[in-house]
Amino acid sequence: MKYLSSLICLLLSSFSISSQIDMPEILGEKERAAIVDEILEQRLDELLPVLMKREGIDMWIVISREYNEDPVLKTMLPSTWLSARRRTILVFHQNKENETLEKIAIARYDVGKLLKGEWDLDVYSDQWVALMEIVKDRNPDNIGLNISGDFGLADGLVQTEYTSFMEYLPVEFHDRVVSAENLAIAWLETRCDKELEIYPTICKIGHQILQEAFSSEVIVPGETATIDVVWWLRDRVRSLGLDTWFHPTVSLQRKDPENFDHLRTFSKRPTRQVIQKGDLLHVDFGITYLRLNTDQQQHFYVLKDGENAVPASIQQAFKNSNRLQDILTSNFKDGATGNQILLNSLETAKDEGLNPSIYTHPIGTHGHAAGPTIGMWDQQEGVKGRGDYPLFRNTAYSIELNTSTQIPEWNKIIRIMLEEDGVWGEEGFYYIDGRQKEIFTIPR
Repeated sequence: MKYLSSLICLLLSSFSISSQIDMPEILGEKERAAIVDEILEQRLDELLPVLMKREGIDMWIVISREYNEDPVLKTMLPSTWLSARRRTILVFHQNKENETLEKIAIARYDVGKLLKGEWDLDVYSDQWVALMEIVKDRNPDNIGLNISGDFGLADGLVQTEYTSFMEYLPVEFHDRVVSAENLAIAWLETRCDKELEIYPTICKIGHQILQEAFSSEVIVPGETATIDVVWWLRDRVRSLGLDTWFHPTVSLQRKDPENFDHLRTFSKRPTRQVIQKGDLLHVDFGITYLRLNTDQQQHFYVLKDGENAVPASIQQAFKNSNRLQDILTSNFKDGATGNQILLNSLETAKDEGLNPSIYTHPIGTHGHAAGPTIGMWDQQEGVKGRGDYPLFRNTAYSIELNTSTQIPEWNKIIRIMLEEDGVWGEEGFYYIDGRQKEIFTIPR
């Protein structure tokens, strides 16, 4: 574990010299693998036993075939495993006699250093038979499988594998098979201590890339188009040895005598828009690093000749969305469902005279991750199923929302759409790498 601590110090020290000016150091593949494996060890050894007890699952079986992996299984593979191998079966069993968690791979070899392979071909020629011997020997009270009607990330067991499993499972165990939906979500959504240590660096990298992209070095008013900035972002991420988990978007709002309203700006915008002075730019951008994701939306204003600040009415529009962020996160409470948080937040915001829309989602090992959905852009009355899931500690969220505000000088409504990553932790809510509190200008 000392290795991970020293690497975290290296990550953090790279931007302590000049605050947010310098890009944090991006680690090489070998160093990344070491961090990924140490995080996985903590998650399996310390986090998983707690979650299995909380959700009441005695035995959890995760089954996948190569290139058709259960989303859960991919988060359990060591750094050198990029996919399942043939058929990979992982078994986690609470040994109640000695209060330990058995971590078993029904494979001819160990899966990394943490899951011991227990398929002896000389004894059992069939992998399913080897699995059933483990089940019969442990005699679990229940067997959790990844089956879910509401959460795609918890529904990773494919039909053919389920059919084979049930055909081989002794009849006396059939009524012990249960959905592991809540356990799968808990595993995916809960961040361990080591992940929370490195997450600020990952979010800071994303913020720094945006500072580079939305600057005079990249954007020349009258020449640079929004799509040019999109591809600059893609190239910059690739040059750093990182990945984006979705294609970025860059869009704009401006004072325009034509029908350039806020809805057309983002849903039916032209394929190529040249950036001009006086434009309000918006970006939606996310990276993947060390198996964690970011999702960030920010705004930038291109100064007109003679301007040295963002117009006051647009600044106020931005403050409205900052206020909505505060309202939303103030409603985070242990056990509150996504729908309860959504409706309480919208009610408060409307009482304050705001025009709010909230569509916040969990983030972590996936971009649109497992956990409570807090609104969707087209479901502001609540989200059935995913919105009924409760809030737990040490979970991360992309606080995604917008407010609509009338701009007198433009004689139109604009939307300020913000998204920043935060954690509902032991001490309450916090933004992982802060949040944008004012519109950045170009140039700065």
